[in-house]
Amino acid sequence: MSGARISSISAGSPASSVDLAVGDELVSVNGVAPTDIIEYQQLIDGSLVTLVVRRDAEDLSRKVTISKDEGQPLGLSIDSAVFDRIRTCDNHCTFCFIYQLPKGMRRSLYVKDDDFRLSFLYGNYTTLTRFTEFDLERILDEGLSPLYVSIHSTNPHLRADMLRNPRGATSLRWLRELLRAGVEVHGQVVVCPGVNDGAELERTLYDVMSLYPELASVALVPVGISDFTNEESMRAHEPGEARHVVALAERFQRLTRELLGRAKVFASDEFYIVAGIDPPGTESFESLDEAENGVGLVAAFAESFREGTAMTKLGSGFFQSVDGAPAMGYRAPRTLEDRDAAGDDVTVFTGEYAAPILRRLFDEQGFGDVEVKAVKNRYFGGNIKVAGLMTGLDLRSALSDVDQSTLCLVPDVCLSEGRFLDGLTLDDLPRSVMTVPTTGHDLRSTLERVRARGLSRA
Repeated sequence: MSGARISSISAGSPASSVDLAVGDELVSVNGVAPTDIIEYQQLIDGSLVTLVVRRDAEDLSRKVTISKDEGQPLGLSIDSAVFDRIRTCDNHCTFCFIYQLPKGMRRSLYVKDDDFRLSFLYGNYTTLTRFTEFDLERILDEGLSPLYVSIHSTNPHLRADMLRNPRGATSLRWLRELLRAGVEVHGQVVVCPGVNDGAELERTLYDVMSLYPELASVALVPVGISDFTNEESMRAHEPGEARHVVALAERFQRLTRELLGRAKVFASDEFYIVAGIDPPGTESFESLDEAENGVGLVAAFAESFREGTAMTKLGSGFFQSVDGAPAMGYRAPRTLEDRDAAGDDVTVFTGEYAAPILRRLFDEQGFGDVEVKAVKNRYFGGNIKVAGLMTGLDLRSALSDVDQSTLCLVPDVCLSEGRFLDGLTLDDLPRSVMTVPTTGHDLRSTLERVRARGLSRA
């Protein structure tokens, strides 16, 4: 990814008053060629902004000057977050899901990044194996916080082995420097059974308490295994193993709360589900900063559904507050197609993990007439059962035996810019479906609207 082009111009914004057009390439801002959206944001913060842009049709650079209030957004959206080049990951992690993708998917899905800028902007996790003193200096100078760091193990030999990178043994020294400088950092451990679990995981959590006590949180997440893995050492967790991880996480919650003043270690909801234990409620979490790792996501969704209120802000990174920063990957805009079916029967399609949770929630809240259908993930196979990885092919199969008069609801989290992971679109499905934002509040509102429509016709 290189260069920066204008992808949209807000009507009535300062940028709309000058000769700029969608597709113009951004050459410089106030005489500086920004390398990313973070630097761009800082450069446009003043009251007078001079842009040099290049338009393909002209192949000439032009200068435009924009006057605005200090701190006022310029009104431009840029098509990429990094203008020079994404710092790609040079690890070859045994558990990396990208290596487990089938061939023929969109090229962007195979890009591995290890870029601290994307950690700040989008909450991507970095191993710090490509981190430098220059990066540290910039983070401190510009106050880039919070950041998200993959720990996996504090045993240097094991960490290097898991990352298949000798720098993995030493790169956590940068974590120590970030924390010493007051940067807020959230950590994660991808727990692989027989590799970094058991005594190794316990050692890592004790080290977190003693070596990195300033960490804001540490999420324990299970390794995802697809049918396409070539790693013989990688396998899914058995229920008993998942229960052990949950018990360990809850023990260290108590320890960190007692010794460090707040609970910092959490097992993801998926561990609870595999263990056959109900995920904890929202009162168990200090924050929902690791919701994208599945920590507290079920609790927040259920609370939002029960109360009919918007969910507490979920997700990681600061991209929403950075003027012009585009969404990336699965954070790209969802396609919301309100295609109501003629009938009043409703079926909600979701992943295998979420289906029983939705069923209990619907029964509890008076929506027992709504059917919940789990979509088996045959595309990836393995232990991939989350709604966000549902594919068009699997959904198409699940829709095949549903009556045409039924209103079918699909969570928008499995779509990115209107496409499923396998490249199919909503138009490739055998019948119309309605996509719903993946929050409890939005799902309840949709169900209530459908119910009200049916009552009004009765």
